[in-house]
Amino acid sequence: MKAVVCREYGGLDIARLEDVAPPPMRPGCVRVRVEAASASFASLLVMAGKHQNKAPLPLIPGTEVAGVVTEVAGDVSRFRPGDRVIAGVQSGGYAQEVVAPQQTVFDLPDSVGFEDGAQFPTIYGTAYGALKWRAQLAPSEFVLVHGAGGGSGLAAVEVAKALGGRVIATAGSDEKLEIARSRGAEHAINYREQDWREAVLEITRKRGADVVYDPVGGLTFDTSLRCIAPEGRIIPMGFAGGTIPTVPANIVLVKNITVLGIYWGYYFGWGRQPVLPSNDARMRAAYAELFEWVIQGKLKPFVHAVLPLSDFRTALEMIASRAVVGRVILRPQAG
Repeated sequence: MKAVVCREYGGLDIARLEDVAPPPMRPGCVRVRVEAASASFASLLVMAGKHQNKAPLPLIPGTEVAGVVTEVAGDVSRFRPGDRVIAGVQSGGYAQEVVAPQQTVFDLPDSVGFEDGAQFPTIYGTAYGALKWRAQLAPSEFVLVHGAGGGSGLAAVEVAKALGGRVIATAGSDEKLEIARSRGAEHAINYREQDWREAVLEITRKRGADVVYDPVGGLTFDTSLRCIAPEGRIIPMGFAGGTIPTVPANIVLVKNITVLGIYWGYYFGWGRQPVLPSNDARMRAAYAELFEWVIQGKLKPFVHAVLPLSDFRTALEMIASRAVVGRVILRPQAG
């Protein structure tokens, strides 16, 4: 099969499209013919050896795929060949085939395309878990979403809106903000052109945002603490800005706020703990609800571009340039 392979850590130049042996089947797993893979900023970190989950070499990057089951292990009863699915994988997504544990594989409705489905294993799942499970977002609460034009931020805008939140989106261009508005943002702030902290306080009548969804980190996180409501919740779910912030405990204490962690891989069993039956059940319920929202038109994944696997470098360069709105999708079966 064809796959993007990194035989050392470094920049994009060290990755190559190679012909490699398909991954071996393992107990409890399913084999998926990958029809679409979601390119992401996280892949750039993995390839550079800078991601929190440092994959062993040689590695095939990519964590979100959608496709068709072609084979199942003898102990798998949940899926069968021919099923349309999405899958979250720790690595291996930029390839024509993946083998994934059945607990990280979920049904993809016939009415949802592969290019849309490939965005759900981690970015929509994370937004759902963060806002519904962890923040317990209530209808009419203000949700401040940073990086609202990127894949993670745009997913959070849509999920927050579907949960009844009032979304305040920040991004660095009017084009990105216009798309955020089209996906449910009630207010849009260009952080390059105005003081977004003051804008948030004005929108919320000085109270601040009830929930902050922050995939940026650094100064953005620090400033968010100055426009969060009393008893608000802030979710540091990424560090695209390059700096991991330190949480000042005095602000947490004085404003009665809660800092919420969200690592979606934990629910996939990517940490040290196995997937609990209770977590598996609510994960399947979560994806069922997410796809029901797609069918209802509440979620409309934005695809910036679709490229063949051979153009993986172009896809990741687009992401590194910060020009992408939503996601870039790779089609492994196209080359």
